Amino acid sequence: MFDQTFNCKYLVFLQNRKSIFTQHRGFGILMSENVEKYIKRKVYKSTNSRIAQKFVDAGLEKIRACINCGTCTGSCPSGRRTAYRTRSALRRALTGDESVLQDIDIWMCSTCYYCYERCPRDIPVTDLIIKLRNIAVEEGYILDSHFGLANDIFYATGHGVPANGEANKKWRDLRESYGLPPLPPTVHSYPEALKECQDLMNAVGFKKLLDNAAKLKEERAKAEKKNEEK
Repeated sequence: MFDQTFNCKYLVFLQNRKSIFTQHRGFGILMSENVEKYIKRKVYKSTNSRIAQKFVDAGLEKIRACINCGTCTGSCPSGRRTAYRTRSALRRALTGDESVLQDIDIWMCSTCYYCYERCPRDIPVTDLIIKLRNIAVEEGYILDSHFGLANDIFYATGHGVPANGEANKKWRDLRESYGLPPLPPTVHSYPEALKECQDLMNAVGFKKLLDNAAKLKEERAKAEKKNEEK
């Protein structure tokens, strides 16, 4: 008698439990549908892991160890005076947000290495920012001023700060005031060495990189103009 009563009560318990489980399951399905329907998330059109993979290929896989603590941002002297936020730039690069390549803020880093010294995970933060700039140039996102310096001055003259020409007479006068010859013993004094410098830049792909960046910038400008006309 006791066994029969126990079995009946147990069967009722199981039936009730199944009913409750079914109700909860239905509620879960409903909640899942509502999440997709009502909770909007910002989706980046060009989000993937391509940028992060470029860091890994360059031996900078430590970016994946970032805990997003913000020590780099808090330490950055440039960030105190500009909109540059180191943590944000690295986070966007890690998640594959390609809009970071167009962000002028990545060029605000002064490469002082303070963030690198203070990072609790010993991540080479400054090297990552430099690599991020390299990727930006590869994709054609190079500032006009930087392109002019690299192509029209550095490649064309072999100098980052030329001292020849009428426009640079003040530098020659300054050198002479210190008892130095007006022109330094570089390609300015040995013009035949300029071709050797250009050959080296061609050999390492520097000129090719600049030409490709110029081509991508031109194509992007044409596409933007075409969209504006529409």
